[in-house]
Amino acid sequence: QMCEKFTVCQNSMEMLLHNNLNLPKVTEEDGFCRLKRTVEDKCLRKISSGLYTFHTYLKYIQETFISENQNVESLSSSTEHLARTIRQMVINPEEVIIPDAATQESLHTQLKSTTDWTEKITIHLILRDFTSFMEKTVRAVRYLKNTRSFSV
Repeated sequence: QMCEKFTVCQNSMEMLLHNNLNLPKVTEEDGFCRLKRTVEDKCLRKISSGLYTFHTYLKYIQETFISENQNVESLSSSTEHLARTIRQMVINPEEVIIPDAATQESLHTQLKSTTDWTEKITIHLILRDFTSFMEKTVRAVRYLKNTRSFSV
């Protein structure tokens, strides 16, 4: 929808120049929650931490992308719930990194200081990376569910 409405597409050079968001990612090093319990726990911590971080970005989108406010609010709420659920599955839940209020406020201020064009690109980048993050999260949780006595 972003590409159609605002002509913000993935191959835009402008987008690449402004992609300094440092959004969470699940990578090969995270082991996709496979192998040993320690790798699985590390991956679940990373997923939960990433979801808490994305929750902050989704709050920004909710305030900015007014026409989709209700959809983003639902997505944000579901993301926070999933982050809490996965955090409970971690051996030491306190090791999950949850952005504190000061970090969230700093990120919010940084995001709000963008121009209209950059704002549209930022929303697109956040949603694109969130989609990728969720695809890998689903794969990891599905893998754990199929290979362990594990329920979500």
